[in-house]
Amino acid sequence: MATQTGSQAVERASALLGLIVESGTPRTFSSLVDETGLAKSTTSRLLQALERSRLVHRDRAGAFRPGALFSLHAARPSALHDLSELARPTMEHLSDLSRETVNLAVPRGGALVMIDQVDSRYLVGAVNWIGVDVPAHCTALGKVLYAFGALALPLGNLERRTAHSPVDRAQFDHALVEVRRRGWAASLDELELGLTAVSAPVRTVDGTVVAAVSVSGPTNRINEYGITRLGDLLVAELRGLSALLGHQPRPEGRLALKEGLGMKEGSV
Repeated sequence: MATQTGSQAVERASALLGLIVESGTPRTFSSLVDETGLAKSTTSRLLQALERSRLVHRDRAGAFRPGALFSLHAARPSALHDLSELARPTMEHLSDLSRETVNLAVPRGGALVMIDQVDSRYLVGAVNWIGVDVPAHCTALGKVLYAFGALALPLGNLERRTAHSPVDRAQFDHALVEVRRRGWAASLDELELGLTAVSAPVRTVDGTVVAAVSVSGPTNRINEYGITRLGDLLVAELRGLSALLGHQPRPEGRLALKEGLGMKEGSV
């Protein structure tokens, strides 16, 4: 009986923690009681235990937020490794479906950082982009992070890498509006001639974009697969990855247009 009671307490505490973390906004005590159906005394006791463990924090208004341990973990270098591990099955599935290179990138210090890659099944296109410094505005990954505010827009003139690179500021800003509207971004011959990529965002609990995933390969192969088809595929697959991070799309679909990935020969 003691084991069963202890297990029940863990399950109830986990349910409370899940509600607080996944809500995206502070939760009041009464709202937690109403949603869980737990007695007030039980809810209070479990919340106190979660507070002592720094898993939840009570703000000045008395509402409950995710605790300090979440912020401490997110600030550690290991958090990127954890994200890569979480994203791996989705990336491998995308690679199986497209047979192209799949990359995971995050914003860091105003720059685009590649943190993981699944290689193309083809000999032509299997380029390792991890650690490679590229101008983000020429990549599908960068466009996604710019469009959804994960990266601050670049200052000054935009670098021209090819004749197709976006260098006109007004046109680039309009392109980002389109990315937000359709939920994915594309880069066609903008970083390198013959390289195309499609990318979509990865979201956390409150809808914040924390990363982007892309599929890239030679322009002719990506065009044969279909850029729009690939963009829609990325959006659909990344919903599942975002759900693992606690994101729940709103019914009205305001967040539905926030997914995309990059496709091109080694494109990011």
